[in-house]
Amino acid sequence: MSITCCEICFAETVPRKVLIEGPVKAADLKKLYLNENLNNFRPPERQKEALVGISQLPEGMVYIASNNNEIIGYITFHFPDQYSRWSKHPKILELGAIEVCPDWRRYKIGTELLKEAFLNPVMEEYIVVTTEFYWHWDLERNKLGLFNYQRMLSKFFGTVGLKRRNTDDPDITEHPANVLMVKIGNKTSRKDVALFENMLFEDKPDVHAEYVYPGRVVGIHEPRI
Repeated sequence: MSITCCEICFAETVPRKVLIEGPVKAADLKKLYLNENLNNFRPPERQKEALVGISQLPEGMVYIASNNNEIIGYITFHFPDQYSRWSKHPKILELGAIEVCPDWRRYKIGTELLKEAFLNPVMEEYIVVTTEFYWHWDLERNKLGLFNYQRMLSKFFGTVGLKRRNTDDPDITEHPANVLMVKIGNKTSRKDVALFENMLFEDKPDVHAEYVYPGRVVGIHEPRI
């Protein structure tokens, strides 16, 4: 586990401490509460239960930003949804959700959560993917417009090395604004990289059929940063 504490100042004379930490254990998450505005997916208490559930998965990781005992932002990682194309690969980890309370978004807490998570050496052993769907984006609040928001997300995830990749995955091709972003860990084997490259387009022959794994955990994908 890697823990960092950073100070974010709202005004020159009023600093507030924000703790960025993870992976956070279920027992520690249970002691905290979610900011009432972290409600994009479900009510805060139910969202907290979802975070606890992810933290209890063998591969699950939850990173949080907290102010005192209040969670004001989080990011999750887990194996891909069992219905996802990427669940067939043994070394893919999905960046499932990232959300920051609207009142705190201007302070780059989302960026700090990303950076802290990718300091974890285990990330170098996986191919990390995130699938970004335009219908989940907070366009009304940000007022950036569809493709400006897409470019903002690409830049945001690019701060930790995630890059846009082309694919014929129907979830991505359904709309031109949807994006697949990928970071291949330095310790990922050539065989696993080749398998991933082959999976980007399903009309290619599957020469690694032995890698098909059983279904994995359903995740959430919506970025709220």
